[in-house]
Amino acid sequence: MDMQMKRAEYGLSPLPRDTVEAMAYVPYQPYSPEMCKAVLGYENGTLFKALTKPFCGGKCGGNGDD
Repeated sequence: MDMQMKRAEYGLSPLPRDTVEAMAYVPYQPYSPEMCKAVLGYENGTLFKALTKPFCGGKCGGNGDD
């Protein structure tokens, strides 16, 4: 049974019910055992493929108006 099904079964939310401004919250993350090779993991900063998020730099739009 995956985490999403467990949350639905028990009525759990990935975030607290009452959030407060200026407080950091990290939602539940599903366990994804799919891993990349060690060298690529070192370059990416993580061995887990699901957590690999490349940094493109600049503003998100990429319109050249950085």
